[in-house]
Amino acid sequence: MSHPEQPYVTLNNGLKMPAIGLGCWSGNTPEERESGYSWILGALKNGYRHLDTAHDYGTEGVVGRAVQDSGIPREEVWVTTKLPLHHHGKVAASYEESCNNAKLDYYDLWLMHWPQAFANIDDKPNPRHPGPNGEPDGGDFIVTDTPTFSETWADMEKVYQAGKVKTIGVSNFSVKNLKILLQTAKIVPAVNQVEMHPHQAQPELLEFCRAHGIVLTAYSPSGYAQVASDPTVVALAEKYKVSPAQISHAWHLARGTTAVPKSRDAGRQRANLWELPTLTADEVALLNTLHKDAHYCGYPGPRERDGEKLVFGWTFSQMGW
Repeated sequence: MSHPEQPYVTLNNGLKMPAIGLGCWSGNTPEERESGYSWILGALKNGYRHLDTAHDYGTEGVVGRAVQDSGIPREEVWVTTKLPLHHHGKVAASYEESCNNAKLDYYDLWLMHWPQAFANIDDKPNPRHPGPNGEPDGGDFIVTDTPTFSETWADMEKVYQAGKVKTIGVSNFSVKNLKILLQTAKIVPAVNQVEMHPHQAQPELLEFCRAHGIVLTAYSPSGYAQVASDPTVVALAEKYKVSPAQISHAWHLARGTTAVPKSRDAGRQRANLWELPTLTADEVALLNTLHKDAHYCGYPGPRERDGEKLVFGWTFSQMGW
């Protein structure tokens, strides 16, 4: 089946990345992850040419298999994966592991999933301190000071310079941490993937990334039920006869940002890619006013330290949120 040209963005290394990708998180159990194969393969048949996975998702294997079984030439499918938190100290080896997991020769985009580094304890993905009553893995994540994210980035640059990966970038980086990274980076990240939707419009981060040639990609791009039920979003959805999620995705494209919505449903997959309205400048501006700096993507672990919210062992202050 032939498909019309889909929207794309040109990255700072000249490569073109499809602006709407498919989020490939598929649950935590082996069965849930394996179940992703059918709907990821279905998305490729529906015209998707950008798949967003991660080492931590456990779906690199099913993504690679779907790409191979789709019959679509490898160079026509953009595949993103991410360096996990517990691999900051073994960057090159982790990339090889991700390639082997997917049985792919390369990835088009490789992101540092989070700026903080977990301790590597027997290659355990989410090492935790004992809980308050001594129960194993009952406490907060075990975060290490070394390597710093700047040192991790330098190791990612080496993999890129060796020609093993097409593009490198970051994820969950704030203006604060991008400024630190850019002090020593030889290569400016091409992409920064963050939670972004009308209630988390990331206005300062968007301005900073535009100024530095970094493309913002939204995860949780529809903002869940909180945004879907927002009266302004609902009114626009009724006007254009589309879903509230389609309004959010159209808003991302109108701002020059990209998005990786996840859907298992073939109809919603097509709607998210091929059936987005073109919003007016006034409508985009109206949606921008809905920003309330809200984080709706649930992050695991005890949520506070000294009165500050925690995200994977770092406080919101450390995250720059």
